[in-house]
Amino acid sequence: MEKENDQVVQRGRKLSALREMGVHPYGARFDGATPLAQIIEKHSATNGIVLEAEPISYKIAGRMMSLRRFGKAAFAHLKDQSGSLQVYFKKDYCSQFDLFEQLDIGDHLGLSGILFRTKTDELTLQVHHLTLLSKSLRPLPEKWHGLTDIELRYRMRYVDLIANPETQKVFMQRAKIIEMIRGFLREQMFIEVETPMMHPIPGGAAARPFVTHHNSLGVDLYLRIAPELYLKRLLVGGFERVFEINRNFRNEGISTIHNPEFTMLEFYMAYADYDDLIVLTEQMISGIAKRLYGKYLLSYQGQAVDLTPPWKRLSYLNAIAGQHSVTQADLMDLTKVCQIADRAKLNADFRQPLYKILNILFEETVEPHLTGPVFITDYPIEISPLAKRKVNAPHLTDRFELYIAGMEVANAFSELNDPEDQRVRFEAQRKDANEFEKTAMDEDYLMALEYGMPPAAGEGIGIDRLVMLLTDQSSIRDVIFFPQMKPHSPTPLAGVALQAK
Repeated sequence: MEKENDQVVQRGRKLSALREMGVHPYGARFDGATPLAQIIEKHSATNGIVLEAEPISYKIAGRMMSLRRFGKAAFAHLKDQSGSLQVYFKKDYCSQFDLFEQLDIGDHLGLSGILFRTKTDELTLQVHHLTLLSKSLRPLPEKWHGLTDIELRYRMRYVDLIANPETQKVFMQRAKIIEMIRGFLREQMFIEVETPMMHPIPGGAAARPFVTHHNSLGVDLYLRIAPELYLKRLLVGGFERVFEINRNFRNEGISTIHNPEFTMLEFYMAYADYDDLIVLTEQMISGIAKRLYGKYLLSYQGQAVDLTPPWKRLSYLNAIAGQHSVTQADLMDLTKVCQIADRAKLNADFRQPLYKILNILFEETVEPHLTGPVFITDYPIEISPLAKRKVNAPHLTDRFELYIAGMEVANAFSELNDPEDQRVRFEAQRKDANEFEKTAMDEDYLMALEYGMPPAAGEGIGIDRLVMLLTDQSSIRDVIFFPQMKPHSPTPLAGVALQAK
């Protein structure tokens, strides 16, 4: 810490020196820079003799990531978003070499010069003109991977991104995955839409919402826990295939697979059912994996995951029965289910209704073993208030959840479009909800259903979890730029650079 403090003080002095030299340490725009990866790709096969005979000039811009001084010359590496390139400074060639003593690793530079190859055949830009674009007042970490407090990477993501190329790669992959999802759905004739982020009544899922207050209207509003009910209003209005990729907010716990603010894809398709979405989901996710890696077989945290479609299907009750070597009939008997839960050493309140104990059994004893990909189908009606009943088993619903590597990735069902049945389900849900989840009846949504919603299927996919799987990350915080963290006191070095001036 003392060494870093000294470096901050030294950089602060350099900042003052630059200003005394009449150099603006935080420059303006720098036009005409060529991405470094483009230069490397274009000249990867160009030998030094050709470069010497026919000089090629470039302007580049980026952050200086290394610096080796040799008296009146120096080598450095400049890094931009696309890649890294070695640069060479020589006093009798670079017109701003006097600035060089004030430069540090981490500074942003704009450079112009000509390409050449060193004795070791490394493609290098010999700098003719140097522009300081931004002075870095703090040293970059030398051994970022060696930090014992991994949470510092999340708190200081901006430093993590500078120092760790693998972190940048994950977020570049995330952007590609989202673009591929958009492209796939557009090819399927879905229209991207936006629905409200603040709701007068929270709905679409059972979760504790964040509450805010609108001063002008004098009403409480809720950050949305799901966009479902608004997207289905669009089905009523005649938009037959819609999707939205946006944030949901749930005032609940934080874990390796939960963040209070998370990204969700939801899409709805009129005149379809959940079987149609099973096929569509297989095509979309397996297709993304194939485009990213050229294969369906991936590894997630050391576990092989084969995304070759079609994927396994297993009913909710059969999954529980198979895990505990009982029959479906046993699962309809509250006494027997309590005995099963007791044998599994579950901390369950056996005074709860049958469906709640069954769901604890599923979540605690079945989910961890769903290596998948597997579609768990036919959920009980009590935990599926927006899903259509099965025609041949009205106590169950046309619903599936997709599990891959033990994680729930998607939830989908044939949408309930019977307004009378929906009202009954809402009333049952409100009666059963805890004090934080209990909300007013959404009469406007029920009115929309009364105008007539076509038969439809809808699905939600957790983007963050999908990115975790496709980039082999163990925590949701590794795929969210700025995950929610506990409040943290400012670093003790804050303000040191300013004091140094």
